[in-house]
Amino acid sequence: MTTAVAGPNRAARDSDRAGATDPVRRRRHSWAPYLFISPFYLLYALFMLVPVAVSLWLSLTEWVGLGTPHWVGLRNYRLLATDISFHRALGNTAVFVLVAVCVVVPLALLIAQALNTRGLRVRDLWRTAYFVPVVVSPILVALIFGLVFDRQFGLANSVLRALFGTGGVDWLGDPSLAKVSIALVMLWRWTGYLTVFFLAGLQNVPRELYESAALDGAGRLRTFTTVTLPALKPVTAFVIVTSFIGAAQIFEEPYLLTGGGPAESTLSVTMFIYRAAFQRQQFGYAAAAAVVLFVLVFGLSQLVNRLLGIGRAS
Repeated sequence: MTTAVAGPNRAARDSDRAGATDPVRRRRHSWAPYLFISPFYLLYALFMLVPVAVSLWLSLTEWVGLGTPHWVGLRNYRLLATDISFHRALGNTAVFVLVAVCVVVPLALLIAQALNTRGLRVRDLWRTAYFVPVVVSPILVALIFGLVFDRQFGLANSVLRALFGTGGVDWLGDPSLAKVSIALVMLWRWTGYLTVFFLAGLQNVPRELYESAALDGAGRLRTFTTVTLPALKPVTAFVIVTSFIGAAQIFEEPYLLTGGGPAESTLSVTMFIYRAAFQRQQFGYAAAAAVVLFVLVFGLSQLVNRLLGIGRAS
């Protein structure tokens, strides 16, 4: 019986040893992990690398959407350097980015801190109420705020008239107030979305840290600055970079509310690209603007990553 059992085991070991020395089987085993992860890289190349390469090539051509693109080299980039509309779009986009990073992010953090307070009644209801604007359709958002900022019958002017006796403010027709209106829409729409990330981070902060701070006699402000903020550093860095990239690509709010006006005061870079491509059939010119936006967003996001310490060893 012992010999009968040992025979098959010895044969199996000899087969495994022969397989280990077989170069064909060894290569097959070495390629197996890459086959499992290949779908990700194929999709990444198809939907990321290929469009970027095509946009870069198209930016060096003149094309109206039909026929063969005509090679023009760097002419589109030289035209962008002197295009006043593109400069305005860059300036407007910079304003929206500042609003997102310097106003929306801090407000979301404060709201998350309030929602994370112990003893808060109907906490789930408050969380749902802050998150609802994220799932509302952009078209519905435009309709709502179009009514809110209406010059004659809008809610904003009605409140001003009731409180201060003044009204008739042209929120969407005045260049300066139009930017303020877009900023308010951004504030209403995206604050709740960012609050969710901060709230998740706050719930992962160990309670022992707060108890130690309380034993040391730290007040609420000191506890917030010495315990909460350091513990939320990774989440804060992620939220800031996400807000920066999203605001740099803003499109729906200005397009649906103001159409980029008045006098291009709310024209964003993505709206500039849309207008050049689909209204003027300047696809090469639009691709050049898209490449410039990609370079700026990528470069500045990497700079923000370094300033916030993302990816550094702790």
